[in-house]
This record gives sequence, C-alpha cells and structure tokens, in this order.
Amino acid sequence: MPAAREDIRDFLRREPAVILVEVTGAAGSTPRDTDAWMLVSERSIFATIGGGQLEYMAIDQARRALRSGLAAEPMNVPLGPEIGQCCGGRVGLAFTAVGPSLASDLVARSEREMAARPHVYVFGAGHVGDALAMALSLAPLRVILVDTREDELMASTVPRIETCLTPMPEAVVRDAPAGSSFVILTHDHALDFLIAAEALRRTDAAYVGMIGSKTKRATFRNWLSRESGSPRLFEKLVCPIGGTALKDKRPAVIATLAAAEITTAALSWTAADGRAALVSLPEGRARG
Repeated sequence: MPAAREDIRDFLRREPAVILVEVTGAAGSTPRDTDAWMLVSERSIFATIGGGQLEYMAIDQARRALRSGLAAEPMNVPLGPEIGQCCGGRVGLAFTAVGPSLASDLVARSEREMAARPHVYVFGAGHVGDALAMALSLAPLRVILVDTREDELMASTVPRIETCLTPMPEAVVRDAPAGSSFVILTHDHALDFLIAAEALRRTDAAYVGMIGSKTKRATFRNWLSRESGSPRLFEKLVCPIGGTALKDKRPAVIATLAAAEITTAALSWTAADGRAALVSLPEGRARG
C-alpha cells in the first residue's frame, strides 16, 4: 500500500505563495551541498538547506520578499562567528518565486529524487521490524516492510514506508532492484534462512543482515553450506544486525543500532558500475 508521508504537492496546494531557496554555491565546510533546496511560505517550510543561522537568514529573506512582492536578492554567506556558525565555508543562495511552471518542475524533481532512493526491505513486521522500519523511515531511503501475515502488517503504523503482503518473500528478494538492502527478522527461523539465502545469492545487494544469536549464526552457516554448496556466501551476511557492542535486546535499541549500519551501506552503494560499495565495519566487528 502507498507510503504515508508529506508530499510536496500537498505543501504547494496548501500554500498559495512560496519562495524556492536553492544552494547555488558551497565552498569549504558547509551544512549542505548544491543539491539542497527548500520551500518557504509565510507560515511553514518544506525541506531544508541545512538548518542553523544560515537557514534562519534564508527564511527571513524569503518572507520579506513574500510580504513586499519584490524579488529577493541572492545571498553569499560566510559561515563564521559573525552569524553564529563555525563551519568555515561559504554558501550562495538563490531565491525564486514559485509559479505554476516551477511548481510542476519541483514536483517532478521531488519524484525523481524519491524514485532514486535505495530500497531497503525489512522482512518481518514484529516488534523489532516495526521499530527498525520507523528508524529507517527518517533516512532518504525507500523502506518496504514485508510479511506473510496480513494482521501484522495491518497492525503496523509506521509512517513514510510501504508494506508488502506476500506468501513468498523470497520472490520479493529476486525482484528487488540492484543496490537493495535486505534485513531479515521474521517470526520463523526457517523462513529467515530461506530469505537470507536468496539475498546472499545476489551479487548486487548493498546489505544483507539477519537478526540472531551465536547459535542461530552457526546453525544458518551449516544450513547454507549444505543447501548452496558455497560456504563463502555466508561471508556477506551481517549477523547479528546492529553489532555486538551492546547486549541490550530491546527492540528500539536494536533498531537504532541497525539503522545506522543499514543506512550507511545503502547510501554507499555505487550504481554506476553495478557493484556494492559495502562500507567497512568498525574494527573488531565480524561479518561472517
């Protein structure tokens, strides 16, 4: 079912007068690069150019233009003590009143950015799966919560994600685009093994992780070696997800720790050459 999220179209329908603020130059250390933009109306904003005093200045400039009806002058801002920021760089900003044509361009641009987001498939809508989907929903990812149980998916209230009800989750793995991440934490260890094996056979996955203990790792390693005839497949698996530094088993803690490593792997994927740019894990963190 469609993800529940704020849409740029809703913002533009709600706000009759809007200024587009774009980062046109970013030299040195800056909060955002030249792909950053935001929309400013008299009462709200959509997106961000990095926050802090720079963003407040941009909002003020845009709202002065809205109130006066005059074009806003571009800004070139040094990020130093004089504005209360210590980044040390310099940012150029452009301001453009949003008319119908520009609004259509912005919607198309937003949809392209959304479509380009890396896919993360979370298999299992239980307590940890829900918490993980919630944590990942804050990142620029396309999160899909997958389960074989309709009641569990119906009970999930995580915003900004999609859900997928399927009797064959392994087929979802096969059909996923290159650079996808697969996180496996279903209610059934046998199902976990089936999904994980399918994901590990893909050479273009950004991340394959499974929740588990030392016993589950060892059992899965033996099972995968028998089933696949390729023990090396196991080396690509992250298990347990979220690392072993903390022994805390609360769903929110596991989800927070795992979300960081999944997001890093997903956003590090290099689609240009079709290979996964898998990130180096912290020293001492075993992958397999």
